[in-house]
Amino acid sequence: MADWTTVADLGTAAGTLVLAAATFASVRSSNRSARLAERSLQVRLRPLLLPSRLEDPTEKVGFQDEHWVRVEGGHTIAEVGDNAIYLATALRNAGDGLAVLNGWTVWPRVFTGPDQQLPDASAFRRLTRDLYIAAGTLGFWQGTYRDPSDPAFSVVAEVIKARVQFTIDVLYGDGEGGQRTISRFGIIPAGDNGWITAVSHHWFLDRPSPR
Repeated sequence: MADWTTVADLGTAAGTLVLAAATFASVRSSNRSARLAERSLQVRLRPLLLPSRLEDPTEKVGFQDEHWVRVEGGHTIAEVGDNAIYLATALRNAGDGLAVLNGWTVWPRVFTGPDQQLPDASAFRRLTRDLYIAAGTLGFWQGTYRDPSDPAFSVVAEVIKARVQFTIDVLYGDGEGGQRTISRFGIIPAGDNGWITAVSHHWFLDRPSPR
């Protein structure tokens, strides 16, 4: 004769197990949907800076001491004065989100192959003001050395005067302060006074990099 109490207990246990499995599957599905939604949002916010094209309009860039320069498409301006070094690069935002530029560093050399190591963002110089480049539009980066006693001043000045290639790393993020990215630009002498800009690497600081 069947023990109906045992049968009932087994039926309850089976039902609980089925409910737990369904709940687990639902939670996994919800988590996956949430991750997909978050990634989709990040894609919509993600900036990516590249040099502007050679045929793009000239950018007029002003510095806080009322010094002004004009940067042609795809070019960089590098000027050495008695008390300041002025740098400016014409850029375009090829990403889908607003780019907020806030840091930079200059290397008196170019990097190739295994030399392309992630730089230390904490050592970057801060811009005195954030620069913004909207998605799909043109803009610029600018930087200045104003202290001739700074060891970097004489190093960068010598590189510019000697007209040898150098590197600029730019730190930026999206409009929400996330997706921090470092883009590396090689600055190549062209003609008597010009400098052509070429991008060589991108690093994502808050998620896996492209390579």
